[in-house]
Amino acid sequence: MEDVSLEGLAHRFGTPLYVYSEAAILSQIRRFEAAFHGLPHLFCYALKANPSGRLCRLISSRGLGADIVSGGEMERALRSGFPASRMIFSGVGKTESELDWAVRRRLLFINVESEEELRRLEGVAKRLKKTADISVRVNPDIDPRTHRHITTGLAVNKFGVPPAAARDLFRRAAKQKHLRPVAIQCHLGSQIREVKPYLSALRQLLSLARSLAAEGIPLRWLDIGGGMGVAEGEKGELNPESLAAAIAPEMGDYPLRLILEPGRALVAGSGALLMKVLYRKASAGGGPLRGTPGTRLRRGRDGRRFVIVDAGMNDFARPSLYDAHHPIVPAVLPRGGPKFRADVVGPICESGDFVAKDRLLPWPAPGDVWAVLMAGAYGFSMSSQYNSRPRAAEVLVSGHEAALIRRRETLKDLFALER
Repeated sequence: MEDVSLEGLAHRFGTPLYVYSEAAILSQIRRFEAAFHGLPHLFCYALKANPSGRLCRLISSRGLGADIVSGGEMERALRSGFPASRMIFSGVGKTESELDWAVRRRLLFINVESEEELRRLEGVAKRLKKTADISVRVNPDIDPRTHRHITTGLAVNKFGVPPAAARDLFRRAAKQKHLRPVAIQCHLGSQIREVKPYLSALRQLLSLARSLAAEGIPLRWLDIGGGMGVAEGEKGELNPESLAAAIAPEMGDYPLRLILEPGRALVAGSGALLMKVLYRKASAGGGPLRGTPGTRLRRGRDGRRFVIVDAGMNDFARPSLYDAHHPIVPAVLPRGGPKFRADVVGPICESGDFVAKDRLLPWPAPGDVWAVLMAGAYGFSMSSQYNSRPRAAEVLVSGHEAALIRRRETLKDLFALER
């Protein structure tokens, strides 16, 4: 990674280990800025993708805003240098205390996702004698053709309100002394690889914004969310250049500033999860271990071959949750030799604990270091202490330097909060 040996990092800091490239993150930010330079815009980094303080400070230093979904993320964003004036607060279940914090800090806007939330926010702002800038999250009922667990813009999803209901919420907010409608927003989901869903949603938002302006409710911002897909298995990315080229003609000269909420798209490719091979074995019918040919295993009576590593679903949940396909490579590339097909599995006591299924890989030895690529997003941020396993360390690489940005948890940390 950059000019640092991954195997050396594994020996120095231990495994499992998350490693990030500073250059890769900065390169993605420059790429997005170049693609959208012709449109007035603001990028709000989705903290949920990777909330590591060092990475957030790096991103905030480039002038990006923050998309947050909890009071904890609000505090993380503020500590990382994101100004409240470039922060948007989303989520269907904001508590009264979270709304209180958001109104006091004067965020760019708060995304309202239900009529009851609007009423509660109205009450909070009135009690504080402040004006809260708001957006209404529209659910456009558009299928982004992605995994069912990461769609957010269908009518069956819990997010946002239908366009007709959104219009009513805007009208109500406009009549309130302590609420000010300033934006309209939607978010379709994650790992979207086509421009078409974004265009369909954009047209709905623009139509609603124009009709509101005709009623005397002008808005300043149009937020189409994030979710731009990154490469996964045989599926390619949705590149920012294509998205910008499609959006620009739709926006035209209409006086709304565009907001995008990239998270995964900025940091996924920057990260690798390093793990160590512990054992190898075969189930009944799985065939010999050493020197096995690279033929595809049939499920069922043919059995399985397994490579057991020290990273589990508590360290990296995406394969188990979303059937996500992440490239796996040896930290030291072999010079030829046999390859084999096997499941790469972790130590967690769950059959759903796997990093990869039926992959053709170089022959490993116990102690070998492997790297799971495209792991910079929703890796550490979704990790847990399941099975009483301390969470991994994190390292940031910059050129020849590698800095520990989060220490590995210890057994003592597991019990630190218990009473």
